[in-house]
Parts: sequence; C-alpha cells; structure tokens
Amino acid sequence: MTQRVALITGAGRRFGFELAQALLAEDYLVFAHYNTSKAGVEELESKGAIGVQADLADLNQVQALIKTVQQHTLKIDLLVNNASCFFNNEAVDASLANLDAVFRVHTIAPYLLISGLQQELKESGQALVLNITDIYVDSPSTDYLAYCAAKAGLANLTQGFAKALAPEIRVNAIQPGPILFLPEHDSEHRQTVLAQTPLKVEGGLQPMIDTVRFLRDNPFITGESIKVDGGRALNI
Repeated sequence: MTQRVALITGAGRRFGFELAQALLAEDYLVFAHYNTSKAGVEELESKGAIGVQADLADLNQVQALIKTVQQHTLKIDLLVNNASCFFNNEAVDASLANLDAVFRVHTIAPYLLISGLQQELKESGQALVLNITDIYVDSPSTDYLAYCAAKAGLANLTQGFAKALAPEIRVNAIQPGPILFLPEHDSEHRQTVLAQTPLKVEGGLQPMIDTVRFLRDNPFITGESIKVDGGRALNI
C-alpha cells in the first residue's frame, strides 16, 4: 500500500477537521475519528475520509476503534492524538465522570492507541505519532488542574514512547496557545489573552498544520514538543 495513511482523533471540528482536510488534499487515506461532531466528519467523508466514531472516555470503545482501523489498513504513517475535553475545576469537582473523562481522553486513550497500533505504525517505515498537548503542561492553570495534569501526562508519554519506539517510530508533540478562540470567548477575554501574547495575534490553524508538516518531514526529530503559541507561554 503506497498511499499514506493518517488517523486523527477529534477530527470533526477545529484543528482536527482542518488537518484532515489538508491531508486529504495531499492524497492521504484519513481515518477521521469523532465522538459527537458528526457533521464535520460527514463533510470529510464526502472528500474520501473514513469516519470512525468512539467515545474515548470509554476504554472499550477505544479498543473497538483500534480494531476498526486495523480492519481497514495494514499501516499507519501518521497518528495524531488531538481529541480533547475541557472541564474546569468546578465541573470536575461536581462529577467524578468528568474527572475520569479528562484523564481517559487526554492520557489513557492516547496510550492505548499508540500501543495498540504499534505494528501498523512500524509497517510504515517512517511513522510519526503526534500528540497535541498544551502550553499549560509546563505552567498549569489553577482553574483547570485536572486538564493540565492530564495533558502533562500526555507530554510525558510523548517522551517515554519516543524512547521506547525508536528507531522505527518517532513521537513528538505540539503545544498550542491562542490559535483559535472558542465562540463563548467574549471580546474582553480575547483582548486579555492577546495582550498577554507577545505576538499580539490569534494564530489561526495554519501555523499548527505547518508544524505538523515540519515534524512529519524532518526525520531526525523525536521526543520533542514545539510551542505554537505566539510566545504566550513566556507570560503564563
């Protein structure tokens, strides 16, 4: 199989969706994972992607996702652990299910996907695992303690798997900053964040996609985390 193959978790919206579109334009076979964002994945499917649904907070569904991908392909060239759930302290403290989901989605599910798809990644001969972490793994927000801890776990897994899977598989991470505000972010919030960001702009998704390509195309980088944040990590 000469066509390159990618699996992107959380591909139904925002960065995952745009990355999937970019890879489809490069003639990748894209497995577009989603939990609830079906509309975005349906659009990707119309362009040739294979949509795969799973709630990554349910570990049985993670295992089923692995088996589904394995039924369709013998190799994976790019695995992007992008899916996320974002709960503040109040939401986590109000529900043990939310606390459990934060660690399952950000840390346990990526562990299972990397481990479970190891053979398919090795078959590529040039595979890259790319974990989307956060600038707050180095300086956690006191409002999102569990989220930051779970992302820090994924950052640690990045380095651990980079050592364990070399030289056949490379493992890197991207730490995004203010690349794309959420609809619920009001003007005051946006102005505050941009004022604390040295480059003073909302980055957009293209710098993230460019960084994916850089890490994919440079065969001598593994175990690395690259901040794509306009310098915001300098001020948190």
